[in-house]
Amino acid sequence: MAKETKSIKSPTTEYNLPLPPKKMYLPTSRDEMEDLGWEQADIILFSGDAYVDHPSFGAAVIGRVLQKSGYKVAIVPQPNWRDDLRDFKKLGKPRLFFGVSAGAMDSMVNHYTANRRMRHDDAYTPGGRHGMRPDYPTIVYSDILKKLYPDIPVIAGGIEASLRRVSHYDYWLDRLRPSILADSCADMIVYGMGERPVVELAKRIEAGADIKEITDIPQTVFFSDEIPGDEDIVLRSYEECLKNKKVQSLNFKHIEEESNKYHGNVIWQKTGERMIRINPMYPPMTQEEMDASFDLPYTRMPHPRYRGKHIPAYDMIRHSVNMHRGCFGGCAFCTISAHQGKFIASRSKDSILMEVRKVCSMPDFKGYISDLGGPSANMYAMGGLDKKICEKCVRPSCLHPKPCPNLNNDHSPLLDIYHSVDSICGVKKSFIGSGVRYDLAMAPAKTEKARVANRQYLMELIIDHVSGRLKVAPEHTSDNVLNVMRKPSFELFRKFKRIFDETNKKHGLRQQLIPYFISSHPGCREEDMAELACITKELDFHLEQVQDFTPTPMTVATEIYYSGYHPYTGEKIFTARTEKEKLAQRQFFFWYKPESRGVIIDSLRRLHRPDLIDILYPARNKTEHRNYGNKENNPKSRVNSKRRTKHQ
Repeated sequence: MAKETKSIKSPTTEYNLPLPPKKMYLPTSRDEMEDLGWEQADIILFSGDAYVDHPSFGAAVIGRVLQKSGYKVAIVPQPNWRDDLRDFKKLGKPRLFFGVSAGAMDSMVNHYTANRRMRHDDAYTPGGRHGMRPDYPTIVYSDILKKLYPDIPVIAGGIEASLRRVSHYDYWLDRLRPSILADSCADMIVYGMGERPVVELAKRIEAGADIKEITDIPQTVFFSDEIPGDEDIVLRSYEECLKNKKVQSLNFKHIEEESNKYHGNVIWQKTGERMIRINPMYPPMTQEEMDASFDLPYTRMPHPRYRGKHIPAYDMIRHSVNMHRGCFGGCAFCTISAHQGKFIASRSKDSILMEVRKVCSMPDFKGYISDLGGPSANMYAMGGLDKKICEKCVRPSCLHPKPCPNLNNDHSPLLDIYHSVDSICGVKKSFIGSGVRYDLAMAPAKTEKARVANRQYLMELIIDHVSGRLKVAPEHTSDNVLNVMRKPSFELFRKFKRIFDETNKKHGLRQQLIPYFISSHPGCREEDMAELACITKELDFHLEQVQDFTPTPMTVATEIYYSGYHPYTGEKIFTARTEKEKLAQRQFFFWYKPESRGVIIDSLRRLHRPDLIDILYPARNKTEHRNYGNKENNPKSRVNSKRRTKHQ
């Protein structure tokens, strides 16, 4: 069959992609099912995202994994929930179950800004068009399917269901909500990375098990009439959490610890008159299991139904390669460990190189791999030196407050991947687009070999793998705020910047270092942001990559935002909550804009910090500021000495 061709317009370029035949995709319509000779699908997946047959898109991964296990899988991407529901009826009943997912993002993060304003685009929709999925698709899709087909099990998965599996604060509604299982008609939630639980679930249902009888599969959430066991953890009920925010905060400590354990315990939470059971995570995937998932026959392209339309999220990752899952950074504002776990599961070198060769064969490939990365780009093949210690560990972060003495941070395997990828015919350059943990590469290494490799990693990263701008995330300059964030001291960023600048100078490069910062994070006050402005000015940054803290379900920072207390210490922590308080912090990012000057000066006077006014807007009278360059008057020393004086 001749290949179809479509033209996709991206924001920056236009390119033609010859598409494989439709038969090489999972079917999305009745006609496509008939072309495959199917009368009925075994499993039908409903997704809030467009269908891109690529290992970065969850519906494609689950569909391909089930297909590999022998099941007939169909996908209904972005069904219309506002008409006569024909999209929910067109493929009929599946033989085994329906799967529903909001997509690669929580729908509320996808739909709304940190200020709760509606976004005007959707990166996972053709043409970036907004409005192709409802708020909370997990709930909406599940309820529609259960009403249409009450006898067919509905299994919810994906990031939205995963991170709302227990009682959680919903920032957009500004209230505590129960597990999404209680708010929807789904029979079960599969949380985390779903390959193993969903295949096991399909086998059980095919063997004749009733969905209500399936109670022992890890990473599943369901209502249960069983009695909790002696080793199980029983959380305070949803209703108790509604009455007392501190109770919700205390619950979260148990939830995070169990999510980060190698061998977790069953968690229970009463909601209404029923008990919700949350089975623990599977142990991390083995290298063979990772390879088996990534080596499936993905076309790596959008379905032909999107001919003539670009999908922004696909534009970003079409020439990228994901090398591992999981993150042991444990940042307070991040959900990766709650969804993927803190233990790193890495692919083999052969699997990675095979995917790179597939990218090289793509007709629009120009020789540049956009990203060789993962949740944190430089955690590939890392973990504990003594696995038995890791299996007992409950630390939420292997890097904070200090790197774990059992952590192997040897970057040698990663360098080997870089060298091998760059030697492949057709690869001109491989870039690192994922976030880099510079503190991981700069942390003490256990052997001289690792120390040499880590220094070499930083050099090669800067020289060979930066596409003009290297984005890193110090997140803040205040040690107090960074401690709440579970991030390293800003002094480490200063050291990294020196390495970056010196390396660029030595090799004649003109690359930029782009730091990310967050305002209004729990623990951050207006004065902290003012000092951040002064410190970053000293470092000659005009900040662009900035973000107001957005509370998302199942993070430490969100629990602090909601309850006012730290889940681990019980300490009361200040958090900017009103729009006025948030704007007061955010304005300091843009001190260099003329229109911001007057407001910022007024704010600093109100804060009784005229010293910071002098730093941000030094007077033109050089005599008045003749000592500005002295040690006691330089931006770093003045900011820190003033803060020390205030707290003595």
